[in-house]
Formats: sequence, structure tokens, C-alpha cells
Amino acid sequence: MMTLEPVLTPHGLLTLRQTAQAPPALEPDQGLRLEKAFLRGSGHGLLWLGANEVGTVLPPGLSYWRELGMRYMTALCALPNIGDGRIKPPVPIPADSELDTMAAVVPPMTGAEYLSAAVLADLWRGMDAAFDAELVQAKLSVQEFLKSRHPAWNLVGRVYFNLAENRKDEEAPFAFLATYTTRLSAEARAQHLPLGKALQEYAGARNRERLLSLLMPVQRASERCLWLKTIVDAGDIFHPLRWSPQQALQFLKDVPALEGAGVIVRMPASWRMNRPARPQVKATVGGNAPSQIGMDALLDFQMEVTLGGESLSKAEIKQLLAHSDGLAFIRGKWVEVDHERLNRTLEQFEAIECRAAAHGLSFGEAMRMLAGAGIVGDETAGPAGVDLSQTVAGPWLAEKLASLRHPDRLLRVGPGQNLRGTLRPYQQSGVQWLYLLTQLKLGACLADDMGLGKTIQVLSLLLVLKNEAKENCKPSLLVAPASLLANWAAEIGRFAPSLKTVVVHPSAAPSEKLNTYSADEFADVDLVITSYGFLTRTPWLEATPWRFVVLDEAQAIKNQAAKQTKSVKRLKAEMRIALTGTPIENRLGDLWSIFDFINPGLLGSSKEFSAFVKRLADRPHNSYGPLRDLVRPYILRRLKTDKSIIANLPDKTEVKTFCPLSRKQAALYQQAVAELASHLEEVDGIKRKGIVLAFLMRLKQICNHPSQWLGDGRWSEHDSGKLGRLRDIAEVVASRQEKALVFTQFRETTAPLAAFLGSVLGRPGLVLHGETEVKKRKDLVRQFQEDENVPFFVLSVKAGGTGLNLTAASHVIHFDRWWNPAVENQATDRAFRIGQTKNVLVHKFLCRGTVEEKIDQMIDSKKQLAGDFLNGGADILLTEMRDEEFLKLVALDLGAAMKEG
Repeated sequence: MMTLEPVLTPHGLLTLRQTAQAPPALEPDQGLRLEKAFLRGSGHGLLWLGANEVGTVLPPGLSYWRELGMRYMTALCALPNIGDGRIKPPVPIPADSELDTMAAVVPPMTGAEYLSAAVLADLWRGMDAAFDAELVQAKLSVQEFLKSRHPAWNLVGRVYFNLAENRKDEEAPFAFLATYTTRLSAEARAQHLPLGKALQEYAGARNRERLLSLLMPVQRASERCLWLKTIVDAGDIFHPLRWSPQQALQFLKDVPALEGAGVIVRMPASWRMNRPARPQVKATVGGNAPSQIGMDALLDFQMEVTLGGESLSKAEIKQLLAHSDGLAFIRGKWVEVDHERLNRTLEQFEAIECRAAAHGLSFGEAMRMLAGAGIVGDETAGPAGVDLSQTVAGPWLAEKLASLRHPDRLLRVGPGQNLRGTLRPYQQSGVQWLYLLTQLKLGACLADDMGLGKTIQVLSLLLVLKNEAKENCKPSLLVAPASLLANWAAEIGRFAPSLKTVVVHPSAAPSEKLNTYSADEFADVDLVITSYGFLTRTPWLEATPWRFVVLDEAQAIKNQAAKQTKSVKRLKAEMRIALTGTPIENRLGDLWSIFDFINPGLLGSSKEFSAFVKRLADRPHNSYGPLRDLVRPYILRRLKTDKSIIANLPDKTEVKTFCPLSRKQAALYQQAVAELASHLEEVDGIKRKGIVLAFLMRLKQICNHPSQWLGDGRWSEHDSGKLGRLRDIAEVVASRQEKALVFTQFRETTAPLAAFLGSVLGRPGLVLHGETEVKKRKDLVRQFQEDENVPFFVLSVKAGGTGLNLTAASHVIHFDRWWNPAVENQATDRAFRIGQTKNVLVHKFLCRGTVEEKIDQMIDSKKQLAGDFLNGGADILLTEMRDEEFLKLVALDLGAAMKEG
């Protein structure tokens, strides 16, 4: 087997050549990397051979060069003040006498006769240059860079404070010793020496700077810790010290200050996570199946105090509580005791235990404890802080939660032959998940991405339950936007014709007949379908007890003060399901409103939830973790972009289409900004908010077309940069014989856009907006999907942005922006959904230099709101901006605005 050996040339060039004997522990990829390194620059190869291959068994030649690399790394770590900086001074070259000695002990190798102190000095300089080059490229501090190359090297040249147990000394059961490291062993371990040895190693004026650099972290730490300053001033820092438990406790408390100063702290090896054991109050909820299920279920609660996972006896607990703050020796180990917190934690858990014993623990409270989400009347992360309390699920609850989190592992249930279609694997998992929640009488939020088939999953669930029913059951209620009622009826006829369905809406029956309906008339009906609007006008729908209530496009109830939200939440049902592709459309409060419907009380009141979310936002790490854990069992969300869900869905590409302003648009825009500035000087409060919103709308209209704002009906192409860009795109779409959807926020814009596109393409398209009759919408969708002569469909976002299947289009054009990514994505998903066979290109129109471009930048920068939690939009409170900030936002950049896109 061939391997690599170093070779020196007469010119002092170090390279590698293949030999017949392989070193025992040098992998082929390492050899190749080293060969490239040596050929690129000998110093580079030596440097990383010394840094990365410590402890590797190498042939004599390479072993010699590794030793040289280690000498360089050791000298580097001894440089003063290199810890946090990104620039280091040159590493001093060893003295000539030392280099002569190093040259003299070279093992037999090709070219060894050419090795001299001068050659070694050149190699040293090469290593130093290589280090500097890679340090600059890595953009890390020296210590971070060393750690990234080998975790041990950043420990060289550092001071350590070591705490050890000394159980043979009853009066002083701890020992303290300060050490330092100057090199690594052959096994790549830091070699420790007592700090007093540094006074000898760095003796003399020449090494004074190195000694001061070594001790600088100790000096910084002594400025923060009085006890350390005392032993430094007395010179005791250079000697082993006997410590009492109180002294060891003070050391523990000051660990952050010590590490912040650059000192490395080492604890007894038996202490996990560098801390002594701490007693923990552990609660187990849901060990046994409750007598009833649902949000009203009452779970059992058991409490114990543990130490290292083992239960403590009552006597040991009493001993802990009797001990003052500090370190106690229990069960042969040192225990850290925070008397006040431990006592408070015990009191809180004992109160819960007493209440649970008398009345049971509510399901909502148990789930909040499990998630560490103290929402109701609790200002901490959990019942008593994260360190001293732990809540775990008992066998029954743990099994149910595991099933909810992994629906693909559930017992398979299916609708059988009554479903006229085949469920995809992820849809089958969704049905199983819904079925389990049904059995538990818990609400569900099916939050699959738009187009993944939430409808067929709900219909399959209804068929499963109908097949299981031994006698007539109460009917279920589906509430959906009026525009989707016909779509639901069609889907039921297509996939589940055996479900007996009645549409209760003026579009399906005369209003006078609808008002005479009663619950008795639906005894043999499986599903009643109505709209949000009609529900608010029909008291008997609220009064009827339903088996299920299903909300489609459940983001419709995000506004808790809205009339339709209040009507929905008054409905009586055994089980509640929310369907939405955007559970967080604007803010986390949207999620609260949905959960207040499906599982009331789980997230507390609206006020309690807002305070809870605010506390989470202030957490430094994993901010929304407790909330995510709390709601996760009741939300099932899959994304179209996940190839494990849909492997054959085409790609979606989003592009920003920048449009210039015409001269007329620019003049009107500047005039509007000037008027806005004068109005803001005169108003405040609610009037100011109204002015801001009104002018934002006005600027949007001007960016679309001057005629939209002026109302003159002209809609000339040369007056709008957006119409020019729309022509360009429409002509390309038509040349490819493809179709396009054009979305606008404004109903009054739909007709002019349709007329313009018709004139460009020579063929008429279709239009759908809020005033389009519900009966006609189904026919419009079918015509667009089936008629090849229909080239485009213009829709208002509010009326056509949800529920429609328009996969005949492969282009989606957002003529103006809704300024909410979730709403825009819903509209885009009319084309980008199951059934789409072509790649979808999404064009988002923006006028350069205007409020449209600036708000788009704000949206891009604030998409983290729901990204921390699910997927959703940005919460942009434009009305809360100060006047100068808002005017800067809307101000026109004339140069950019007049530039061609």
C-alpha cells in the first residue's frame, strides 16, 4: 500500500512523495490533504499537521514535521493578548541554537542533508503566514479559530481554576488549585502545571510580557471577585488551598464572572454539567386513563422529590429543608441547596397535588405544566423555575402524546369504499391523527399547506365515523366562506356521495325556508354546510347541538371582537376542527383565537396569552419553545415544499417585478406625500391612525394607476408603469400558450385590468371579485380550468384568494401587494397545489422608490415572527410609527421611481 513521506530538495522546498509503507493511523484522505498542503506551501502543511493530527501514529519523517508544527502551535498559544482578537502579532522564530538542535535530530529521510536552521526558520515563517491567511478568511477570533481546528489547542496558554473534593478532610472537604497549560501531550490532552511553576518558566525580563499575558485573566477576574483578590494579593493563588463548603459555594456562584474574564473553570469529575447535584421536585401527570376525556378530563397527579433521578425519603427532604443555602452532603454526594426556591416549589406542587386529589387536575393545566408554559397567573417559565421542577407525562398520557406527534405510526383507520378516491400516505396519516383526537374529544387544527387536501381528509374522517355509528348520530356542521360553499358541495359529490349533506345558505335555498329550519329536520343528515355570514344571522344554528363543528379557512375567526368569531365560539359541539393553511396570519394572537375555539382554556384568556407571549419574546434562547410544545399535539402541519410529503409537485419561483412610475404617477405621489405631512401636523390619536391608513391606500392606488385614484375612467397604458410591465409578461405567457392569474387588492381594478389584458391578448378572460354571485363562481372556475381559449383570470385577493383550484395557470401575478405574506401565499396557492403539473412562476409587482418597495423590504426583514413558530406573516404596525419615520417610509425616491424596471 502506498503512502506519503516528506522530501527536502536542495532549495529547502518540502514536498511529499509516495512510498510503499503505510503509516498505521494516517487515513488516505488525510494524506491527500497533507500532500496538497505541502505542495501549496510547506508551512501550511506543517501547521495543520501539528494542529489536527496530534496523537496520530506517523512514520518517522512525518512525525518529525508534526513535532515542528506542534512547536509552532505552542509558541502561538503563548503569545500575549491573542484571546479575543482577530489579528495576532508574528510568532517569534526560535533562537538559532534551538533551530540547530532541531535540525540535528531529524530522522533518516530523503533530503535530510539539506536541513538547516535557515530552512527551519523559513518553514516557521511559512506556517505563520499560513495561519494569518486562514484566520482572516475564517473571520473568527484566534481562540475560536484554534478551537475550530482542534478543540484542545484553544486551551493552551490558559489559566485554570480547579475545584476538587477532599472527603478525608471533614473541616475543609474541598481543595482549590490554579494551574496553567503550555503544551499538549502526544494524546492531544492539555498538560497542566501548578500556576506557581509559571513564575519559574517565565522568569527573566525577556519572558515578563508572556507571564503578564498568562495572568491577565486572573487579574480581570480578581476585579470582579473579592475572595479572589484576597488570595491573589496574599500570593495564595500559586499554592493549593483547603476550602470549606461555603468557600466552594462562593466559587460556584462566581463561575460566570471567572469565565467571562477568560479563566477556565474545572469542577469535580463526578459533577454533571460542572455543577453539584440539585434536588428536583418532579410531578407525573396522566399516569392512568381519566374517567372522562376531552378538555374537561381530570388527570391524576403524583409528586416526589428526586436527586439524580432517585426519589428522596421524607426524612431526606426534611433534612434538605432544614439546611441553609449552600452545599449539603446527602447520599454520599454534594448537593446544591437553594432553600427558598426549593421550599416555594414544594409549596406550589403540594397545592396542586391537594387540588388534584380532591377535584382532579384539568387537562389544560396538565398540558401547560408539561410544556413549561405557565400562562395563567404565573410570571415564571414553569410552576417554580426550570431548575428545580420537572413535569413528565405518565404512561397513559405519554402514549397518547406520542401518538399525536407521530400520526403515521397510529393504527390505520380508513373510510373504506365509501371514499371515491385514494388517500396519499400523508393524508392517511392526517385522517388517523384526526380520528385519535376525536376519540380523545380534543379539538384539532389541520394546518396543512394550501393544496394538500384538507378537504378530503375531513370527508374521510366523517366517513369513518359514519361507518362506525350504530345508530343515527347528531349531524355535523361545516362553516366556510360563502365563496367556498359550492366547492365543498362539489367535493362531497365527487369524493363522498354517501354523506347526506344540506347547504343552509341563501345561494342554495330561499331565505324564508332557511329561517324555518330546526334541528329536528336534520335527524338523518350527516353534514350541514353554512357560511360565516349566514351563521351570525341564524340563531337556530347556534342553538343546535352538533357532533362536529368544522371551520374552513379558520383564520376568519382571528379577530376575537368580530361578530362572526363570537357566533362561531357560541356553537355547541362534541368535537371542533379548524382548517387553515395560515394558523398565524399576522400575529400570534391569531393562533390564540383558533385555539380558543378548538380547545377553550388551553392558552388561557386573551389577556393572559398576550402577557405570556411577551414573556416568551424576552427569553434569550428558544423563545417560543414552551408555546410550541403546548400546541404541537393539536396542530398538524405539512408543507408542499417538503419532498417527503409530495415528491412530484413542480417548483415555484417567486420574482419581484420592479416597475417605474410615469410622470403623472410621480407628480400625484409627491403631492399626496406633501398633503400627508401637513395633515400629520394637525391630527393625533385615532384621527391620525385614520389619516395614515387612508394615505397608504391612496399611495397604493397611485402606484397602480392614476385613474384608480382620480376616478376618471381613462386607464391609459402610458400613465402606469405597472400596465407596461403587465403587457410584457402577458405577451410572454400568451406566446407560450400558458395561463395566468392576476390578483389585485381592489375590486374596482379588476375590470380595467381584464379589459387591458383582453386588448393585449385579443381574447377575453374572466373576472371574480366580492360582488360575483356565489352561484357563478363554480362555473367560472370550471371554465378557466377546461377552456383553452381563456388566457387569464383576474381576481380580487379577498374573494378569490382562498378555496379555489386554478391549476390551469402556471403564472401568478400580484398586481398590487397585500403586504401580508400569508395572504399572498394563499392566493398563489390557487395555482401551486396538488394537481399542478407545470412549474409556477410568481410575479410580485413593486414600484421602485415608493412605499411599495420599502414595505416589501420591511416584510423580508420581519418574516421571523411566525418563522419562530410556524409559518406566517410579519406584524408591521405602520400606524404606530413616529411622524418622521413614517414620512421617510413613504417619501418618493424620484431617481429610482423613474428608472425602467
